[in-house]
Amino acid sequence: MAEISTVDLVQILFWFLAGCISFYFSIGNARVWTSISMGFFLIFLSQLYVIEKALDMPWTAYTQLEAIHYIIGTLSIMVMTHGFQEYYIFSRTLEIGGSKQAVYFTILGLLAGSSAFVFLNPEPQYTVLRNIRMIENTTWVFLCLVNLDMVRKIYVQIRDSLIAKGFIAFGIVFIALFLWKGSELYLQVYNWDNDWKIIMQNLGGVVTDQYMGRRDFSILVHDIAGMLAGFSVGGTFIYLVRLLR
Repeated sequence: MAEISTVDLVQILFWFLAGCISFYFSIGNARVWTSISMGFFLIFLSQLYVIEKALDMPWTAYTQLEAIHYIIGTLSIMVMTHGFQEYYIFSRTLEIGGSKQAVYFTILGLLAGSSAFVFLNPEPQYTVLRNIRMIENTTWVFLCLVNLDMVRKIYVQIRDSLIAKGFIAFGIVFIALFLWKGSELYLQVYNWDNDWKIIMQNLGGVVTDQYMGRRDFSILVHDIAGMLAGFSVGGTFIYLVRLLR
């Protein structure tokens, strides 16, 4: 059985709490919040693979499932970005279309389609999985910046309302998420992520010591920002629950 680090365990705990809170929030509040809260819930689902692999679950032998976890991570930021765009329109027009059920079924449809794509194609090997994860992190970095601007615009529209401070908290959340995913992407771009280092060593390659300080600092930022992201998401939704009840 593989070991799970304390950092990974704390991250999973924070994201489990944040996932439960955000899912509960999506059920108990208006349609306009559904995509936002479900997007954050999907982050928790995407992180489950870490603990599943550490516990050596039998299904982790199928690399298709690892690929699906990364795809869920990509869908999560896309869903919540759509949600913040909807909320911005709502803040200007007070109108919102569609139903909560439509959001849930759309997400299930996207997950089913993505799963079918993965299983109908060749079994993904290490390089393919790494490419999928890089796509996930790249999407996160770009859309976190988009969402930071979107949160700012929403705050300007509703700054006199009770929930305005909740969107300031979302801004802090996206800064943490940007650092979390951005630091991992930085490590991947320069082949400094842990898995790639192991592969390079197995192939007889050498990871230069010249930039090890930067690599270690990026890993530290990744670990701390991941914990802060989960903690801040949970705290933000608890704050919003208290305001909206």
